[in-house]
Amino acid sequence: MLNEALARELIDLTAEDLRLQPGALGDDPAAQLAHRRVTVRNADRLTAILDEHGWPTPALVGDEGARRAWLIAQHADRQLDVQRRALTLMTAAGADSTQVAMLHDRVRVNEGRPQTYGTQIAGVADGRPVPWPCEDPDTMDQRRATVGLDPFDVHVARHAPAQP
Repeated sequence: MLNEALARELIDLTAEDLRLQPGALGDDPAAQLAHRRVTVRNADRLTAILDEHGWPTPALVGDEGARRAWLIAQHADRQLDVQRRALTLMTAAGADSTQVAMLHDRVRVNEGRPQTYGTQIAGVADGRPVPWPCEDPDTMDQRRATVGLDPFDVHVARHAPAQP
């Protein structure tokens, strides 16, 4: 049965995260700290939700609520234990394969290991996103295809800034 209150809570929690995220990506320490506080608070709340409900599946919170739960886990970079737990629960629940792949890569990067699917970007060089190190980069696009991700170059082209 759909838990509309929990779905709304997940959406509301991530709304502030998304609002503050642009500032967190800049050079303003105050903006970075504000975003960090929100992501930590959200991950703490997600932990309580996981304790009570397990992974928030679409059957429990709808598609958007489940996506927002994943977003909280994805942004919980300072709480690797939360990311690992969410990844385990998402995998067991048969969650969206692209979200599982992105969280899998995020966990590996946060552990200091090469990512698998090339979903995590380290920076931009010559106007092009550069992924964090990836295991066996020559077969990355094959792995991406198995989880429903576009080839890396297609993904990059779709999200590249418009040229003047």
